Amino acid sequence: MILKKATVMVVDDDTDVLTAVKLLLKPEVQEIITEKNPENINSLLTRNQVDLVLLDMNFNSTMNTGNEGIYWLRKIKEWKPNVCVIMITAYGHIDLAVRSLKEGANDFVVKPWHNERLIETLKDLLDKQEGPKKPKISVKGSAGTSTAILGEAEAMQDIFHKVNKIAPTDANILLLGENGTGKDLMAKAIHERSLRANKPFVKVDVGALTDTLFESELFGHKKGAYTDAREDRTGRFEEAEGGTLFLDEIGNITLQQQAKLLTVLQNRQVTRLGTNKAVDINIRLICATNIPLQELANENKFRKDLIYRINTVEITMPPLRRRVQDVPLLARHFAKIYAAKYLKPSVDFSNAALQKLQQYSFPGNVRELQYTIERAVIMADDALLQPDDLIFSSLENSIPETLESADNVPLSMMEKNAILRVIEKHGGNITRAAKELGLTRTALYRRLNKYDI
Repeated sequence: MILKKATVMVVDDDTDVLTAVKLLLKPEVQEIITEKNPENINSLLTRNQVDLVLLDMNFNSTMNTGNEGIYWLRKIKEWKPNVCVIMITAYGHIDLAVRSLKEGANDFVVKPWHNERLIETLKDLLDKQEGPKKPKISVKGSAGTSTAILGEAEAMQDIFHKVNKIAPTDANILLLGENGTGKDLMAKAIHERSLRANKPFVKVDVGALTDTLFESELFGHKKGAYTDAREDRTGRFEEAEGGTLFLDEIGNITLQQQAKLLTVLQNRQVTRLGTNKAVDINIRLICATNIPLQELANENKFRKDLIYRINTVEITMPPLRRRVQDVPLLARHFAKIYAAKYLKPSVDFSNAALQKLQQYSFPGNVRELQYTIERAVIMADDALLQPDDLIFSSLENSIPETLESADNVPLSMMEKNAILRVIEKHGGNITRAAKELGLTRTALYRRLNKYDI
């Protein structure tokens, strides 16, 4: 639905908020309805054809539970299941707002919001009710360039929708997924779509730091704090002041390092090595790891209290083999980039070349696809790439491309390959995959665990 034709209802007990939203949206929508008392929601929904509701999370009511918004959200979904609901929340209630998404809310906005972003959110939400999904989100790069995270697969669309909701908040985010799935790029995308976008984005590969370097790199040091400390150093927490700190490979740090990091996150202060003076910090934290969350939750390897601290919201980047339909889109994207870089004419792929790409499992994920296309563009003699132009890396242990050529493959491997292919075919949808395989969901999950898929 077009925003200009929409009827929007705003429910908030703050008169100033109602006035501000009414002034903002009046030129943008067909009708704007404002209401202070949530008890009147049902009658207003009955009398009016409301398309979208902006609903406050908390009201000065007799309920006084702190989650009145959740209660009224459930009621709205009970009365009018098809009405879009956007929750209005203060920064201190981010966790509650995230919970509202699980209860059926379509989105949430954080006070104070940016007017342009609020209007864009309404437009996107109403467009989504009828129109096609957007295939990408963009990340600003250096020197005015733009790097796009592309994806038309359902798994990626779900992530894009989540990012659009979470990015404008200060919620800590944990990015999960295999190597090469784009966690680094996603962290930048979240920063660029946040309210901190004009502040620093600082990345640290914490998994590669020794104990001494860990403290020095993150918290800074004073000259003489240890043998090689020849001058004062500002730590990465301070460098990211006002912006985003991205801690990559967080799952590889030691328990001792975890304790030091937890102290800083709890106190929101850092103390440089060699000094007792604590410095307040104001950062948004994003962490990433290729270790599955269940394995990370092992207390012998990682502190659960730290997991809760860094994991207000988690985003799992899917492997490329579970978003096969995105392979042509990504391949053409990389081909365009490298053709320009190496001064080649425009490059495209034959149908056979695309088929070869889609049949390959890409254990190195998007990163492996990128290097495969770069190599092909450099070496190809023709503007139309053929299957022989695509040479996959011998560094990766790939899944056999065909079952027909697997004469000597054990039966268990054939079953594993069959399961992988059906899951890939359905974009990671377990219910559809189980149906095609003639299995129950439970039986399929048992096989996934058996083959460590």
